[in-house]
Order: sequence, then C-alpha cells, then structure tokens
Amino acid sequence: MQQLIKPLALAVLAACAAGAAPAVLAQGKDFKVALIAGKTGALEAYAKESETGFMMGLEYLTGGKMEINGRKIKVIVKDDQSKPDLGRTLLAEAYGDDKVDIAVGTTSSGSALAMLPVAKEYRKVLIVEPAVADAITGDKWNKYIFRTARSSMQDALAAASTFKSGSVGFLAQDYAFGRDAIKAGKEALGATGSKARVVHEEYAPMTTTDFTAPTQRLFDALKDKPQPRVLAIVWAGPNPMNKIADLKPDRYGISLVPGGNILPVMKTWKSYAGTEGTIYYYYGFPKNKMNDWLVAEHTKRFKAPPDMFTAGGMAAASAVVAALQKVPSGNGDQMVAAMEGMSFETPKGTMSFRKEDHQAIQPMYHFRIKKDQKHEWDLLELVREIPASELPLPVRNKR
Repeated sequence: MQQLIKPLALAVLAACAAGAAPAVLAQGKDFKVALIAGKTGALEAYAKESETGFMMGLEYLTGGKMEINGRKIKVIVKDDQSKPDLGRTLLAEAYGDDKVDIAVGTTSSGSALAMLPVAKEYRKVLIVEPAVADAITGDKWNKYIFRTARSSMQDALAAASTFKSGSVGFLAQDYAFGRDAIKAGKEALGATGSKARVVHEEYAPMTTTDFTAPTQRLFDALKDKPQPRVLAIVWAGPNPMNKIADLKPDRYGISLVPGGNILPVMKTWKSYAGTEGTIYYYYGFPKNKMNDWLVAEHTKRFKAPPDMFTAGGMAAASAVVAALQKVPSGNGDQMVAAMEGMSFETPKGTMSFRKEDHQAIQPMYHFRIKKDQKHEWDLLELVREIPASELPLPVRNKR
C-alpha cells in the first residue's frame, strides 16, 4: 500500500508544482511601460524634459531599485516626432507587440488626440503627459484616458483669475494647442467672473518668425479699448515675446502677459521685470519632500533646476507606480476602476484624478518676473498659489 501511496503523492506534488509555475512566473515578470514623446521636431525640448522627469520619478518612488514589489520596471521609449499618424502607430505597437501594462504620452496635443482611440481599442490605460488640449479629456475622451498634465482650461482659468477688468487680445499658434487655449481663455474669463473683454484674436503659423503683421492688428484692436490693455501670448516652443516687445506695445498702453514657459525661454525675459503671468510649475514654488528631492538631484546632475515638463514627467511616473501597485496584473478595466479618484504625490503636491473625466486636479501659480535675479535661474517670484478650488473646471466628456 505504501509503495502505491508514494508514487501517487509524487504525482500530485508534480502536478501542483506545474500548476503553480505560471503563477510564480507571472508574479516575477517585468512591468512594461511605454513612454511616447515627440523627441524629434519643434517640441523636442519638452519631450526630453518629460523623459528625464519620468525616469527620475521612477527612481525616487522606488528608492532607486526601479521595481515594484520585486518586479522590475521596464520603460520602452518611443519617438512619435509629434506626428499624429506615428503616435497612433507607436501606441498600437506598444500595446499589441510590446505587451505593455500601461502607456504614457505624448508631447503634441495633435498626436495625443490621435492616440486616444488606440487605448480604447486595446482596453489599456493611457496617461496623457504633457499634451494639454481640452478635447483629450473632453469630447474625444474615453474611459481608458487619464491625464496628469494640466488642460488648456486649467491654464486659462488660472490666467483669467488675474484679469479682473479691461481689454484682452490673444496671440496663439494656429494649431490644436493654440486654438484650444484661446477658446478656453474666452470661456474662463466668464467662469471666473472677470469683467475683462476679449477684443481680438490672432493665430500665426507655428513656423512664424516675423510677427509684425499679426501684432499690429492686435495693437490696432486694443489701442482705443478700456484699460488695462493686455496682449496675452500663448505659444509652445520659442516664445515671441521679445520680438513683440520690440514693436513697442507700451506706446498704446498695452502690457504683454506671457504664459509660463520653460526656463531657457523665461531666462530671456529679465528686461520685463514686474510683468505678471501664470504657470503650471516653477521649481522654487512648491514646498514638499518630492519637489525638494527633484530640485536638489536635478541640479546636481544637470547643473540646472528642473523645468515644468520635468515635473510633469515625474507626476506621470507617480501615477504609473500607484496604478501598478493597485493592479499588478495590468488589466485595463481593473486599472480604470482603481485609478478613478486616485490620489498620488507629485512635485506640485498631491494630485487626484477626477472621476468624471480622469483629469488630474491641481493648483496653478501666479508669478511676477523678478527684478533682482541672484543667479541664472532665479527668474520668478510667487505672487500666490492658485488652489484647485478656485479653478472651476467644467466636465465636457460624453461618458
């Protein structure tokens, strides 16, 4: 009898071991994350910052191990060159061929919009960073889309909160980002109760180098309107503020109001000391442990402080880590359920994904360009942090 029991027991143990092996292997396999960015083209600087911030975020959040619960994090970086067709193709490749658990991207709003249906097709989460077009969490949205980046409307609401009265003219790029931003800007003035009125809009090609004609049209539209007269510039990439200032808007009593930009651009604004604007992030404004680490470590490694898209990349990394901790299987539908309302730490403080449209709710900053700049990157002073509670962001998706 014992001779029969022993082989039977061995057979049962072998069967159990065989059955357990796939589960053990599944627990130990790498997490795969796709990071899609426009590393080639006009938005190259933004993309590189996003990638740096994303990788530093993973490093910080995992204590340098680059793993979650013993499973390594493998990041697959893809360059969509800010081209919508390529962005769509690369995301499908990431989900279908690379079998990533989650994806992050991309730099261009046009490319990001093209990627949204792919996430729905593969039933996998896409965290949008740093593209800002409102349609991403608006009429083009689907439930697999989450955004750590701010939206055009969040930008606009922050700016509108500083325009109490007077006349406003807008100059923006003639593509999705620019037109979306101005549409949001006009709506935001009403939403914040501002008495300022938009009197003119100008849209120039992204490749514009001579701003004389559009600027003169703005001057003509603003010069006889009620004070204060503001020319608001919404521009991705090299900002034209210096060129517009050369055309002397002050002779018409017009003030230039820049949207926040990357540090190399804002470094050229020293001659506009006292000028105010609003911004998503400036390294010296938030006071928290994560931002302290990012500023210190980035400055040590790159001899310069982190920029706005570096912080955005780190925020996206924090959302990725939190999501994978909650749903290690990478199941898209389970991840959606876990991420709705999820809070996570970022260099700006705690952010939360709003349940209705998965937009990260976050503060913004009202700045003034410093007169006395102590060093190369000592550019802005904080007028005040604008809390998320003062930014009445509408829900526009079709859930």
